[in-house]
Amino acid sequence: MDLGYRHLSLDERIEIEKGLEAGLSAGSIAARLGRATSTISREIRRGRWLPVNTCQAYKPYKTTRLDGPWLVLSYRAGPAQGKAVKRATRSHRPYLFTDTMVRFVCDGLRKGWSPAMIAGRGPRDHLNISHESIYRWIYADKDRAKQWSPYLVRGHRHRAHKHGRSVHSTHIPFRVSIHDRPDVVDQRAEFGHWEGDTVLGAKAEHDGIHTEIERVTRFMMARKVADLTSATTVAAQLAMFTPLPPQAARSVTLDNGSENHRHYELDQLAMPVWFADPYSSWQRGSNEHFNGVLRRYIPKGASLADITDTDLTDIIHDINNRPLKCLGWDTPAEAFEELCSNPHHFGALQT
Repeated sequence: MDLGYRHLSLDERIEIEKGLEAGLSAGSIAARLGRATSTISREIRRGRWLPVNTCQAYKPYKTTRLDGPWLVLSYRAGPAQGKAVKRATRSHRPYLFTDTMVRFVCDGLRKGWSPAMIAGRGPRDHLNISHESIYRWIYADKDRAKQWSPYLVRGHRHRAHKHGRSVHSTHIPFRVSIHDRPDVVDQRAEFGHWEGDTVLGAKAEHDGIHTEIERVTRFMMARKVADLTSATTVAAQLAMFTPLPPQAARSVTLDNGSENHRHYELDQLAMPVWFADPYSSWQRGSNEHFNGVLRRYIPKGASLADITDTDLTDIIHDINNRPLKCLGWDTPAEAFEELCSNPHHFGALQT
């Protein structure tokens, strides 16, 4: 027996009409047709009509005659079938953008905003649009996709799942596993916990940019490092964390790269360090995501020689001033400033 979904046919709608005229319930009609009661109830609700709304001859009497068959909701197979055909012609069509919506979306993409950010900001400009509609609009036309897909965060046409690989042992001294990290950090329930990594420059130059992401606000800090040694990396971390208020620098989670071997020097800031499992970048998902955003400005393999500290500051400022859904469409800069300004604050944002 084929249990796949089937739309109601005209013959079935005729049977529904006959059953209603005979005074049968929706359940009895459903049993006769071998359909679910909810299917019949929904069809009766969607297919009923007022003759006065269809027949022009009745309309002059609509406001003066308040009784009669033309003012009674009824179900007729013919009009119900017509409604079903009309619904079918409208289904699976891409959302139609107005000129105002197109301008709003294009302006957001040019700013480097993701479709989710654009959709989240839409109501503030009295525009209701979903991020999926933006994706469909971009890819509904080949030329449009060619023009606008490079503006997306990754530029990928399809989303892919990421899976960690098997782990191996590491040789980082005094290493503490991420599995020993307190629940308050895992649940992003407390401000001041960071995720760190180093974005590599050109292979021949052996330099990079060390990045840190605060887990609650998604605020990003970055600093150029001349080499990938552990001494240079921990110096960059100390330079970034030392100026912060105590509630903004509580801990950091790192990967297992050799540049993190001297992590124990962060003890002078009373910042415990946890390490993610090898080849499990998803355990530092915020840092990985924002490193990907940084790559939009500085592509993989690009030389960092021409990137000045001012250039990097401008890039990070741009990233920190993009609205995020997880922050109620506030920006990381706004959220970070709010939590840093309160020295007695020990929790996360109240959204």
